[in-house]
Amino acid sequence: MRNWLKKNGAGYLFLLPWLIGTLIFTIIPIFTSLYLSFTNYNILNPAHFIGFQNYSRIFIDKKFITSLIVTFKFVLFSVPLQLSFALFIAILLNKGIAGLRIYRAVYYIPSLLGGSVAISILWRQIFNKEGLINGLLSKFGIKGINWIATPSTALYTLILLAVWQFGSSMLIFLSALKQVPIELYESAEIDGARGLRKFASITFPMITPIVFFNLIMQVINAFQSFNSAYIISGGNGGPLDSTLLYSLYLYQKGFSNFEMGYASALAWILLIIIGSVIGLIFATSKKWVYNQDE
Repeated sequence: MRNWLKKNGAGYLFLLPWLIGTLIFTIIPIFTSLYLSFTNYNILNPAHFIGFQNYSRIFIDKKFITSLIVTFKFVLFSVPLQLSFALFIAILLNKGIAGLRIYRAVYYIPSLLGGSVAISILWRQIFNKEGLINGLLSKFGIKGINWIATPSTALYTLILLAVWQFGSSMLIFLSALKQVPIELYESAEIDGARGLRKFASITFPMITPIVFFNLIMQVINAFQSFNSAYIISGGNGGPLDSTLLYSLYLYQKGFSNFEMGYASALAWILLIIIGSVIGLIFATSKKWVYNQDE
């Protein structure tokens, strides 16, 4: 034991702050929320065990269904659009243009700022009735609408904001593109392949592991989106619940209605949904992700 401590003690001592932080801020809250999901806890009174009532209530909650539909629509539109745009910009930057570092930094900045409260407020100003978009449309004689206050367009402003945060995916794609062996392109050119043919037969198959990684990360992020919906809708998910993302509805239940037990149950349902979607993506990955060892 003394020898083991002498050999590993210093390492575990350095790990101790991280272990304490993980225990206090991650592991204990996870198990606490699991317990609270079986109670009717409202912060002001002690938690009272009610079994599966919160979970059975979820499936007859119309707003839960609405938030689920809005969230799936948000994920299905924002993730493919963001990844496609990130890959397109990465391909352009991979052409060896001058000032690559500057372009790379400029395109990455939205990822740093995109989820912030300040950018969400700015986004609200751009798409409101008197905003920048309608100002540009008026120069062409087109009368704009209040994009954020209109139920049919409000969600798409959130999707556009999510797509705008493509920088981190773009940088990862750019690194992957630089790893594709140049010999493959030279062989393809000898066989007469050009442009799109080379992309479809060489580039995309070779970077599918990175596409898979970016897809997983962005799907998880999209399901957890909160800031933009909260700021742009004023915290109510309006108009007419058109921007009521799942995380926002969970927040309303927990911190506006003080239904912590119900909010905890919603959180665990969200975990199951994300886990199921990620599991589905993993299950299909063998059919489209390139594996060098196979």
